[in-house]
Amino acid sequence: MMHYGLALIGFGGVNRGLVEVLLLKKQILKQQLDIELSIVSISDIYLGYAHDEGGLDLEALMSLPSEKGALSSLTNGTVEADNNSAICAKSADIIVEATYTNPNDGEPAVSHCRTAISHNKHIVTTNKGPVALFGNELRDLAKDQNTCFEFEGTVMSGTPVLGFVTKNLQGCTINGFRGILNGTANYVLQQVEGGKSIDDAIKIAQELGYAEADPTADIEGFDVMLKVVILANQLLGANLKTTDIIREGIVNISEEKIRAAKEDGKHWKLIGQASINEDGSISASVSPQCLPVEDTLSSVSGPINAIAFDTDLMGTVMVSGAGAGRIETAYALLADILNIHQTMKSK
Repeated sequence: MMHYGLALIGFGGVNRGLVEVLLLKKQILKQQLDIELSIVSISDIYLGYAHDEGGLDLEALMSLPSEKGALSSLTNGTVEADNNSAICAKSADIIVEATYTNPNDGEPAVSHCRTAISHNKHIVTTNKGPVALFGNELRDLAKDQNTCFEFEGTVMSGTPVLGFVTKNLQGCTINGFRGILNGTANYVLQQVEGGKSIDDAIKIAQELGYAEADPTADIEGFDVMLKVVILANQLLGANLKTTDIIREGIVNISEEKIRAAKEDGKHWKLIGQASINEDGSISASVSPQCLPVEDTLSSVSGPINAIAFDTDLMGTVMVSGAGAGRIETAYALLADILNIHQTMKSK
């Protein structure tokens, strides 16, 4: 049986969700996949630090309060967070990075990723910033160090998109993609169709946990912009920067326009897309579009995400599923960890 020690950087909702998933799937992982996972270290700027070579108690982690220095209550725990270099130098095989990250420079997650790779550790992350801004660089660094850099959860949470294309569409040429990549914006548009004001729709989305306290990234298209960069760079072979994306959010569509479209059998959607031009260049954008009923993306409702890939052999192939959620995103981390396991087994 293969065993991997995990070091968690950040212990908010996503990494707490990973603990829950590990508890839930512990026996299945052993019996069906012959793999055992333990958490040997956690470092969180607010909660502190804890380390145990034999593996931290998952039940204790599940009940840990969200209080400053809470990790100090565990064996070998301290109030202060360990520095990233130290946690990467210890016994963990895989670093699980899930911190708050500035989307403008990718920090602190990009530094966490670079440090982990420099210590020959595999790394999985759900942070869009470092992948959108430095994904190609980090991927090449990991390849040079013979380690894995995985980030499935950056696009559609636990719904497989990157892995689906690279594994299940091998041999196909991907000419482009277009998709609904932000559930908050999609939910708000649907609520406005039903008679709510945009402001009220945003408030409802916040109450349901779909939208952040500051919904700007969702409503004005910044979140989708980062996802478009990730998809274009990783699946189309592009080297786009965020400044290469034409971006427009949904705030300038009038409520009357949204409702009138529905009466006409159409639906406004915030669409992220990219395509390869005849000269090999890549065109990419984020914009609200009024879709006719026959469009495959028109019927995608609520907080669901969907993406349609234009392929040479299979025509249009669409993937749809949850694009957010604590457990869903935690599953993406587990899927990446299992992918690392399969990669290492094949070497």
